[in-house]
Amino acid sequence: MTARSNSDTLVTVYGGSGFLGRHVVRALAKRDYRIRVAVRRPELAHFLQPLGRVGQIHAVQANLRHAPSVEAAARDAQVLINLVGILTEGGRQRFDSVHSYGAEQVALAASAHGARLVHVSAIGADENSSAHYARSKAAAERLVLSAQPQAVIMRPSILFGPEDDFFNRFASLARMSPALPLIGGGQTRFQPVFVGDVAKAIADAVDGKLNGGTIYELGGPDERTFKQLMQYVLATIERKRLLLPFPFFAAKLQAMVLQFMPPPLTLTPDQVELLRADNIVSDAAKASGRTLQGIGIEPEPIEAIVSSYLWRFRKAGQFRSRAA
Repeated sequence: MTARSNSDTLVTVYGGSGFLGRHVVRALAKRDYRIRVAVRRPELAHFLQPLGRVGQIHAVQANLRHAPSVEAAARDAQVLINLVGILTEGGRQRFDSVHSYGAEQVALAASAHGARLVHVSAIGADENSSAHYARSKAAAERLVLSAQPQAVIMRPSILFGPEDDFFNRFASLARMSPALPLIGGGQTRFQPVFVGDVAKAIADAVDGKLNGGTIYELGGPDERTFKQLMQYVLATIERKRLLLPFPFFAAKLQAMVLQFMPPPLTLTPDQVELLRADNIVSDAAKASGRTLQGIGIEPEPIEAIVSSYLWRFRKAGQFRSRAA
């Protein structure tokens, strides 16, 4: 009896056209899986097709708030991956409907079709958190494991890579503002993780190398405070800016206005609440090997990647003078 090859396996990736999604699709395509990308606007996902061979990647319509479309996208797939998430609420896009309800629909579809499930959550998921985002992520994990007990859950820290919404956001802000805010004094700790490393971990889960019913916490090799990350951004883009500490209460008041501003000025009260807790891999995850290093992936440091795409925020881009 011949062994089943990856090309015989169909993987549905919900949210496959997003920042993390395109890296996951690329990683799966390199491993020869057939990929169904389930997104709200499939006509805008054609850019993914060159990541694989002809016919390997196909986009279909699905909306996590519409259960029948979620179920339809799961048909005939052996593995489902849920990457859908939002950082801010707006219109019909609410944390509870996208994170909690939507994640449960994907898990129910996986159970109904006998498919394995990889669900991407976030470090900081906590049903007791003061931040609605973190509560909805924790609720999603609970609902997912209830519907599909053997699901693999990934909790990454903040993601970095060429299209990220963290380093690019603050570099852009530094280009137009004389100061950068340090909410809570900038002492919140982060463990930024390269998006390609997270995609590799997800592909390993699809390969069946990771344990079902397990939560993995994915962080980079270094912990940095928010202040240290802002100092790194300024050093990388070669700009001098003031770093102004803001107490949490003042930042939250300011966020009530900034939440209606366009990026990179946008800041919501819920994001301020998130900054009250560190965003790092837990000691329990480290001790049990539920980390990138624990599954055999050596994470990339920010210094190896970030400068390769932040140079455009320098005054003269890559052509600035290096004279002493």
